[in-house]
Amino acid sequence: MITNELKIQLFDKAKTMLNFSYAPYSHFHVGAALLTKDGKIYTGCNIENAAYGPSNCAERTAFFKAVSEGILKFDAIMVVGGPNGKIKDYCPPCGVCRQVMMEFCNPDEFKIFLAKSKDDIVEYTLKELLPLGFGNADLNK
Repeated sequence: MITNELKIQLFDKAKTMLNFSYAPYSHFHVGAALLTKDGKIYTGCNIENAAYGPSNCAERTAFFKAVSEGILKFDAIMVVGGPNGKIKDYCPPCGVCRQVMMEFCNPDEFKIFLAKSKDDIVEYTLKELLPLGFGNADLNK
C-alpha cells in the first residue's frame, strides 16, 4: 500500500528533478520519482538534444538509472512537469515511456501518479494508460 505520505515524498522528489531538467528546446521540464519494490526511490529528469531523437524522458531516465544498478522490480512512479518547470497540469508519460514501464512492471499493479500539487495527485495503473500493452509475456504465446 502506498500511503499519502509516500505519495507526497515522491511528489517532492519528482518536483526537485525539474531543477535538473535539460530542456533548452521545448522549455518543458519533467521530473520523475520511481519507487522500487524494496522502497528505494530513483529519480529522473528529461534531457533534450539538438537532434531531438537522442532526447530522453524523465521516466526513462529514472528506470534506466535503477536498471543499471540491477533493480528490476517497481511499484510506482510519480511524474510532474510543465512549461519552464512550472507545474500547471498533469503530465502523463509518453507512449515510449509506457512501453518501457511495460517491460519491467505488472500493468495491473504498477501505479502511475500524476500531480499538479501535493494536494492534487491522480492515480492510474499502467494498464489504464496502456491498454492492450505488448510485453515479454506476449513473446512466449
